[in-house]
Amino acid sequence: MTDILPDETRRFLRAATSEPDETLREMEERGEDFPTVGREVGQFLRLLARAVDAKRIFEFGSGFGYSAYWFAEALPEDGEIVLTEYDEDELREAREYLERGGFADRAVFENGDANEIIDRHDGPFDVVLVDHNKDGYPEALAAVRDKVAPGGVVVADNAMVSGIQDFDDILAALEGDDPEMDDETRGIAEYLLTVRDDPAFETSVVPLGEGIAVSYRK
Repeated sequence: MTDILPDETRRFLRAATSEPDETLREMEERGEDFPTVGREVGQFLRLLARAVDAKRIFEFGSGFGYSAYWFAEALPEDGEIVLTEYDEDELREAREYLERGGFADRAVFENGDANEIIDRHDGPFDVVLVDHNKDGYPEALAAVRDKVAPGGVVVADNAMVSGIQDFDDILAALEGDDPEMDDETRGIAEYLLTVRDDPAFETSVVPLGEGIAVSYRK
């Protein structure tokens, strides 16, 4: 994980927030060799879900369930979170972790392409997390745009960095230039430009983790 905050600032943020439970700490150890949103973003996602009183959540890309676990803690017992993941083994891990936390009964586990799975799920969703292949971000936004409840939020992880995209090219695109970009970089840039200019959303980029774009559905 490429952290955009100075170490001292990250330490401050971590010290100012509560400790995760035992299962989440184990998931963090599992995530040392797997990209996750990280604890600071995870706590922010849980806070967002609580702030909008989320009942239904959809994830484009769930891995082994790290972000979903944070979200699930904020859901009521009759709430629902849809996890999507290409890798069957990772999805199985996600189910096991959520079962241990007592949250599996509010989770739907979908194996396959999230951009296809979303078509099988009706809205509205109160929170949507976009965190899969970067070149698929614009398609994900288009697919879910009209399924986000008014007052809900769409969150895009890796809005600034991820280890595969070019920060300078994304910044240049946001400032009005048209640089040569690879597919992953162009996917992030196009997503940010589209949601920024969409009158149905108000967007702010929060410099936590690797940068998250938070878009409020008006």
